[in-house]
Amino acid sequence: MTQTIRRLGLLQYDSVNILVQAHYLVLFSRLGPYSRPRLDRLLYDEQRYTEHWAHEASLIPIEDWPLLAYRRATHTLPSCGIGDILAANPHYAPLVLEHVREHGAVTIDQVPDCEGVPRRLAEKWFGTVNRATLEAHFGRGALAIRKRLPNMARVYDLTERVIPACHRERQIAHEEAQRILIAQAARAFGVGTCADFADYYRMPQRDALRAIHALEAAGELQRIDVDGWRGPVWQHPEASTPRTVEAARLLSPFDPLVWYRPRTERLFDFHYRLEIYTPKPQRRWGYYVLPFLWGERIAARTDLRADRTSGRLVVESIHFEPGVPKRQVRQALEEELHLLCRWLDLSR
Repeated sequence: MTQTIRRLGLLQYDSVNILVQAHYLVLFSRLGPYSRPRLDRLLYDEQRYTEHWAHEASLIPIEDWPLLAYRRATHTLPSCGIGDILAANPHYAPLVLEHVREHGAVTIDQVPDCEGVPRRLAEKWFGTVNRATLEAHFGRGALAIRKRLPNMARVYDLTERVIPACHRERQIAHEEAQRILIAQAARAFGVGTCADFADYYRMPQRDALRAIHALEAAGELQRIDVDGWRGPVWQHPEASTPRTVEAARLLSPFDPLVWYRPRTERLFDFHYRLEIYTPKPQRRWGYYVLPFLWGERIAARTDLRADRTSGRLVVESIHFEPGVPKRQVRQALEEELHLLCRWLDLSR
């Protein structure tokens, strides 16, 4: 489990729980059934990992915290959509930090409201002024995530009480940190373009290209040609080419293999968009659609949800890609669905 997480460099976190949270499913695709409680202990109890804005909201090895200073430096309080509120109430953001300092780790509900300001924020993903302020402090690095509650709510604490000093105080030059991150992205992908590698840690492409050229000059990346791919392509020296690929795995929409949609189309000739935020009448494939990797191609997509009240894994739909042997793919997919069902502790 640890080896897989470190090979990937991060696990993207997403709170959508219609099936199971994304970081759990990414590891299921690679490891098969594993202990989710063991993963929770590994991620939050042993101080080996922490949360950060990396790709998106992600779990990362704790020693990578100093590498992402460029994300913290560009994350401002107004970026959370509460700039006008904080400008009119300049005491509130410092008050939240002081509250955490005095009272210890807090959830959103334990933070005092901003006096004279409605708690709710209309049409904002974070919902409340309290949460937006906590998230802004987290994005800037003043707060860190101590743990997640069973309902996946974040528990915020001062960074100095979560990130050990050996990582928190470590200074890495900006360009060196970005070279390390691009090398990690290349190691995880094996082969990719500048855009592919830049997207891994949401780095500006000009910075990523500078890092790529430095790694290429040092012999840590090799420029190659890939049939059908435009522009320069680079390969990590640890990348290997298996003789055959015998995968039969469902993939999370937030899996690195498919999260950067242009790369997914180049690799698999597979057009994929998550339709969670698409109005139901306009959805083509469904609400929470998982690609099914079969051999060297994505052969199907299936809309799934876990009905925990009845104990069922509900398959809303299955769509096969053109030209695949449907009988073989269906058999492999059904085996994977039964495996997923048991792993989620569903009965049928």
